[in-house]
Amino acid sequence: MNLEVEILKEHSKRQTTRISRWIGADKRKFKKLVELFLNGEYRVTQRSAWIISVCAEKHPGLIRPHLKSMVARMQEPGTHDAVRRSVLRILKFVDIPRDLKGTIATLCFGYLESATKPIAVKAFSMVVLAKIARVEPDLQRELRLVIGQQLPFGGPAIKSSAGQALKLIDSGRIPRFRRG
Repeated sequence: MNLEVEILKEHSKRQTTRISRWIGADKRKFKKLVELFLNGEYRVTQRSAWIISVCAEKHPGLIRPHLKSMVARMQEPGTHDAVRRSVLRILKFVDIPRDLKGTIATLCFGYLESATKPIAVKAFSMVVLAKIARVEPDLQRELRLVIGQQLPFGGPAIKSSAGQALKLIDSGRIPRFRRG
């Protein structure tokens, strides 16, 4: 399968599922997908982000070697918010390496405080921050403050994510990808 050609053929759940099944738990195929995500043109990057998310959900171990480069991609100027959203969704469910926690926390706080970031980016940022704050208690107060600032203006997604984040901080439960 020519992965880039298949990614560009169609942007649909059906195609995303088909490609993610083809990749399966194969590290080489997944690496090729990540390379397209990191270096492809806009449409390839946007579409591969969704496929990466599906693959990582089914095979979380595939993503770890690529987290650093994916977080770096989130920081590049001009990166589409769909890329950020997909990476943040993945970060909700995988173990975040210690050396990335500070960078990720800074990015997520920035997204939450931004007036222009989409709701999904903000919602995922809350939960990722709560996950980090669970093991870095110094961040809990700041996160609670930022969540409190978001709630009066937030719609259902923000309110739901805020509730999830606060429960996560209080309970210590770390979300994981569902198996199946």
